[in-house]
Formats: sequence, structure tokens, C-alpha cells
Amino acid sequence: MTSQDAKENARGSYFDESNWLGGDLTHGYMVIRGGSRGFPDPSESNKNDRIMRFEKSTCSNLAIARRKEWLETNGLGGFATSTIVGLNTRRYHGLLVAAIRPPVGRMVLLSKLEETLLIGDRAYELSVNQYPGAIHPSGHLFQVGFRLEPFPTFEYAVEDIGLEKSIFMIHQEDSAVIRYRLLGGPRKDVSLEIRPLVAFRDYHALTRLNDGLDEQLQQGPGWVAVRPYSGFPTLYFNHDGGQLLPGGNWYRNFEYEEERLRGLDWVEDLFNPFGLRLKLGDRLVGLIASTSRHDATRLEELSATEIARRERLVVGWEGTDGLIQTLLRAADQFIVRRGEKLSTIIAGYPWFADWGRDAMIAFTGLVLVPRRFDVARKILLTLARYGDRGMLPNRFPDAGEVPEYNTVDATLWFFQAIFAYATYTGDYAFVHKHLYPTLLDILQWHVRGTRFNIRMDDDGLLNAGEPGVQLTWMDARVGEEVITPRMGKPVEIQALWFNALKVTEHFSRQFGEPENEKRYADLGARVRRSFNQKFWNAKESCLYDGVADDVPDTAMRPNQILAVSLPFSMLSRSRMKGVVDAVTRELLTPFGLRSLTPKDPRYQGVYTGDQNRRDRAYHQGTVWTWLMGPYITARVRVDGSTARARQAAAGLLRTMHEHLEDAGLGTVSEIFDGDAPYEPRGCIAQAWSVAEWLRALVEDLAESMPGRKPRHQESSADLAEAQQGAG
Repeated sequence: MTSQDAKENARGSYFDESNWLGGDLTHGYMVIRGGSRGFPDPSESNKNDRIMRFEKSTCSNLAIARRKEWLETNGLGGFATSTIVGLNTRRYHGLLVAAIRPPVGRMVLLSKLEETLLIGDRAYELSVNQYPGAIHPSGHLFQVGFRLEPFPTFEYAVEDIGLEKSIFMIHQEDSAVIRYRLLGGPRKDVSLEIRPLVAFRDYHALTRLNDGLDEQLQQGPGWVAVRPYSGFPTLYFNHDGGQLLPGGNWYRNFEYEEERLRGLDWVEDLFNPFGLRLKLGDRLVGLIASTSRHDATRLEELSATEIARRERLVVGWEGTDGLIQTLLRAADQFIVRRGEKLSTIIAGYPWFADWGRDAMIAFTGLVLVPRRFDVARKILLTLARYGDRGMLPNRFPDAGEVPEYNTVDATLWFFQAIFAYATYTGDYAFVHKHLYPTLLDILQWHVRGTRFNIRMDDDGLLNAGEPGVQLTWMDARVGEEVITPRMGKPVEIQALWFNALKVTEHFSRQFGEPENEKRYADLGARVRRSFNQKFWNAKESCLYDGVADDVPDTAMRPNQILAVSLPFSMLSRSRMKGVVDAVTRELLTPFGLRSLTPKDPRYQGVYTGDQNRRDRAYHQGTVWTWLMGPYITARVRVDGSTARARQAAAGLLRTMHEHLEDAGLGTVSEIFDGDAPYEPRGCIAQAWSVAEWLRALVEDLAESMPGRKPRHQESSADLAEAQQGAG
């Protein structure tokens, strides 16, 4: 079944999962059969199927090509990104977006290169731009292919000449390498003229023609540099024997169609400081656009180094299918350096920085599943370092100001991340020495109260919220209006609170602290009883979305799935199944869970329009991709974690490999429309989307996973207590 078939089968208001569950996934990505590690035998898949390639018919059709975007990152928060034909459709597109204060302070330095292929006295422009009323030049008509193997690679055919261009970033540097190779043998009459178009602006802004630009060039052997404005870094264009050409021109009125659709400013002017002519012969030539000088004769060496680094990301996973390996490589893009020694997780590209909540939700999938335990320790220490009054920051502002402590769930997800780390590694010594005291301090603050009325209530449940603030992940706001305020006791906060208590009880037992063990065991039992008494919606056989002043919120939302998917559940098996059935019936789509049932009059099934309209739809029906991970975990759990349960749940990810070839290539989008055909929206690459899809594939759908026990198997005592508490 193709992605289009799946969409056609889903044209109604509700998605009929019988159309896409139960079959093998046989597209060269995922087949649940029982090969090595419980994954398919790689011999069952053709390796060539894993190379993402688009032919001339796709490249020449701008309506299709402009929605397929590639992304290269550098481990600092910087990136390069555009479409498969080089047409910039966003303000965030650029060949070098540098993170001046890693991972923030992002600036679009180099927007793009205008490229002209010269064959004798004939000139062929290979670029593609949208201007008012025109596409010019039309280089996509010369493009015969695009592939992601190993880097974004563009293929052109002009007369009898073949030309290949590839782009990658040097890891841990603000450096983009653009390489060109002539195909079909050496030619003396072929050269390439390159004209850089620079922006030098904050990545959220746009540049317009101005008089404050310094046109002076610096140059030396193998490099030319520009610094058009003070306060910006110098941009070096390192080359291998190129001929410098005059520049100093403005290119006016580039139109960025995606920004227009988002209701934002969408017209920009870019400056061309110079030109460069490269002779195309029998060797690789190109540029290194960087904030530092480089030896451009090292293109092959730099390429080989980066290929080797990426191959190391999948070492040990050779016995798995291409889908998992693709997601492992995608996961690497979000792991970045904060400052000189700390690590963090970028929430999404191209416009998010690092967020505490997103980092903790994505933690298991991005760093534990890939066995990057050194990075895991750095991330946990980074978050612990910024703890304040029992809270972790939700957001580290771009400009480097004081972090924002405005979330109730980021801190609670911290407990789950640490528990997962201990489960994967057995490294209780690290937890005891560096993190356990922080966990105790957090619980003490939450019991007695901290910011925004976050405090334990008399019933043991966690209360949170003040008018005008939004503390849960459903945090959209329009002006002073909070779209989903969810004050009081949101359902997922109680699930996370209970897990925090059980995790601390577990660690206290491990560390020989019986008083703390008993304290948090007793409190957990109290929370379980109160939760089952107040949150069970007997009429619908599911959970309320929240309770405020003992008044339940009956909105059908996906937050309740976490009360089933988290390691410690307060629900009996029958109630778990009721939750999963209700969510399946009302909220499940091929790409994740809707944030609100279509039956609700507040439901908005399409996420389009200006900022105001989009924010109002953000959590009122929009599909959130990351929620597919908890849903799969919950579904497999209630079905007994059997091979048959895994086989059935595998069908939920049938559409995944098709999505990897749409929107952000090789990665997973942030959100989708709630209505069919479920168009991808938001960020083209979202950390928790990639993380949760990858985690679910490995933890929930694999038959075995060496080194750790299945995450769903609570002890018999725990289950008995759950049954009693739900009675």
C-alpha cells in the first residue's frame, strides 16, 4: 500500500485502521519476522531500496520538488537546508546557518549560490528562484536527479555534460562544504561560475537592500572573505584555485512561498559580494563556506571523515532494517553542544532551539536507543545544572538570556529520563552521585509548592496553573488568550507525578534509603487511589483530560495515553484497555494522534493560515507525530507484549517510510493536519517525533533487545496494587 493509497482509504472524518494494520511492511524498511535482534534479516531487503532518490520527473515538477526539503547539521545547532532543487521557500533556508553561541545565536550567513555552467561560450544557469510573477532561472529543468546518499546530491545534465553537486557540514564547525564533480570524463572547455548570495541576519528575520553594508573583501591564497556588517562573524569562502570575479550587486525580491503561507513576511533582498570561476576538469572541486579558514584541497578527506562518522552511528545495528538506520542517523542531527562541555537536544529544525520538555521526551529515543551513553550523561547533567526551585527550564532563549521556568511537565519527564538511563546502562553509581539529590529536592519543592501554583494537593495529586499561563505541552497562546489552559490537575501530569514517585522509590531502594523508599511508596499508593477515584470516566470507559476544583474536563484528548504507556501505571488492565480503545476510536491517524476528537465543536482539522489561526489549531485537532510512540507502547502493553501484539502494532508504522521521502527527507515532521489527507506541517525535523518513532520500533516492536528487560513488565505486586487502586 502506498502513502497515497493509505490517504485515499482515510478520506472520512475518522481513520479506519483496518485499512492499514495487520500486514507485513515490505518496502525495504521494516518487516517484522524475527531476524537478528528480533529485527528482519537484512538479506530480505534490497540495500538499494534504502537510497533515497528522486528522478527528473520529480525535480522538474516544482509543485512536488518544493515540498521535499533536505537538512544537514553540524552538532552545534547550525545547519544547511533547502529543497531538492535548491529553491529557497523559507527564511530559514540557507547553505550556512551558523550558531554563533552554540546551540543558539543562529544567523543566516550564506543564503545560496547562483551557479552557471559554462560550456565553451554557452552559459546555462542551474539555480532556481521565485521572484514576483516568475521562476528564474529554471535550473530544475536541467536537473535529472537528487539523492541522499551519503549527502544531499544534485545531478544535472546539460548538452552532453553531466554534473554532480553535493553538500555537507563539517561536524562541530560552522562550515558547509559544497562539492562539484564533472561526470563522463575530463573536458577542457567546461567551467562553473558561482556567485554567493549572503544575508547576514538573524534566522528569524529577513534582509532588505540597505546602505549600511560594507562591501570590502579580504582575500588571500585560496580564500576570499566578507563581513558586511559589524557584530557578525567573518565568512570565508575557501576555494582551490578559483578565479575571482567582480560583484557588489543586490538581488532583489526573492519570494519565500512557505513564509507567505504562514502569514509572515516573505520577501527578501540578498547581496552578491563577488563571483568565482572554477575550472571543472577530472577532479573534485568546490567551496568551503565557513567562519574560519580551510584548505579547500582537502575536500575528499573531509568528505571521507564525515562519511565515516555517520557510519559509526549505525555500528552494531547492521542486522536491522534500513528504516531503523535512517532514524538513527536522523537522531544524530538533534544532539548538539551547549557551550564548551555540555550537551543538549535541539527541539526541531529549522526554527526551534533546545527545550527542556522536548529534550526529556526525546531522550530515550535519541541517545539511549543509539547507545550514546556519554552524551546521555552530559544532557542529564546539563538539565540538572539549570535546576531552580525544584523546576527545570522549559526553554533556553535564543539570545542567551535567563532560561524560562514555565512548565510543569519538563521536570517530571526528567525522572523518566533518568530511570530509562539506569535501565539501559545499569549505571546507578552515576545516578546516585550526580542526580539522586536533585530528584529528592524536586519532590520536596513539588510537595510544598513552587512557581505557578505547582504543588501537591491534599489528595496527593499535583495541582498546577495560574490564569494567563500555559504549563503543559499543550501551550498555544494567542495574545493574552491561552488556547488550552488546562489548569488544575491535567491527566498526564498525574501520570508523570506518579512515575516520579515510583522512580524515586526505586532509586531509594537501590541506594539503601528505606525511609525515602517508604515515604514515596506510601505517597504513590495515595496518588493511585485518588487518581482512579477522580479521573475515571465510566461513561466513556476512558480518563478525563483533567480535573479542576473536582470538576472533570471531558474533552477527548490524547494526554491520557501516557497513563498507560509510562513504565508505572496507576490503572488496571481493563482500564488500560479502555483508554487505548477510546484513543484508537477517536484520535488515531496514520501519522500520530489528534490533539482533540473531531466530535468536539472546537476541533480544527487543518493547520494553515497566519500565526493566530495556526496557534488556535495547534492543540485543537492537529496530529502530533510524537504521540505515536506512547500509543504503540500502550497498545502493545495492553495486548500482553506478545509477538502477535507486536506484529499488529507494526502496521501502525506502515506509512513511516513514505513520510521519510516527503517534507523533511530522512526525518520526521512535527505535526500533521487532523483531516485527511494528513498534510505534514510545522518543523520538517522534530526531535521527539524522530525519537518516539525510533524508540517504539526498537523497544516495542522488536522481539528482543540485549541488555535490558522489556519496559512494560511491572512486578506482580505493582499490578496487584493497580487492580486494587482501580477497583
